[in-house]
Amino acid sequence: MPVFTLDNELSFPPVHLAEPDGLLAIGGDLSTTRLLTAYRNGIFPWYEDEVPLWWCPDPRFVLFPDKLKINKTTKALLKRNEFEFSINTAFKEVIHHCKNVIRPGQEGTWITPEVEKAYCKLYELGHAHSAEVWKNNKLVGGLYGIKMGKVFFGESMFSIESNASRFAFTKYVHQLIAEQVELIDCQIYSDYLESMGAEMIPRTAFTQLLQNLLPK
Repeated sequence: MPVFTLDNELSFPPVHLAEPDGLLAIGGDLSTTRLLTAYRNGIFPWYEDEVPLWWCPDPRFVLFPDKLKINKTTKALLKRNEFEFSINTAFKEVIHHCKNVIRPGQEGTWITPEVEKAYCKLYELGHAHSAEVWKNNKLVGGLYGIKMGKVFFGESMFSIESNASRFAFTKYVHQLIAEQVELIDCQIYSDYLESMGAEMIPRTAFTQLLQNLLPK
């Protein structure tokens, strides 16, 4: 099945036409309208060689917030006053750390300067959000993503202090529950998030959930 090439039109092919690995289209730009259109349709960008690649994998890795698993270590972590938690106070710093933190087994980052600029614009417009973890007034962990209706589309997280990202994720899921979010998109599988309750669901189920949970 051919991979679609995007032009100036702000539309995407039907997601069921994606390649087996989830790749749906290449090209286009990272304008606010295109990005929001992508998320609304269950599509997310991932850069490679400075060219936007647009993905919608099947199955899809998600977390239903009420299925969050909190193990004994995390429970103890939450009880200690080791970290401080905040929301939307350091978005630019969070995405910058996500871009630059070295991760084992991963070469480079998909967060290019263009991606960084585009998501900072989404933050300024109220679409992108961040959660921050602090220790001794230093940013040591966090995450960011897009919130639309009752769905949070997670994009990236980082940690430069042991357990800081786990703390950020757990605290932020609780916040999202308070905001009546019913679905967290984790995009692709990781054993780390699986241990916290994330699961694979069919793409058809995922897109149906988006239809039900996103604003009309």
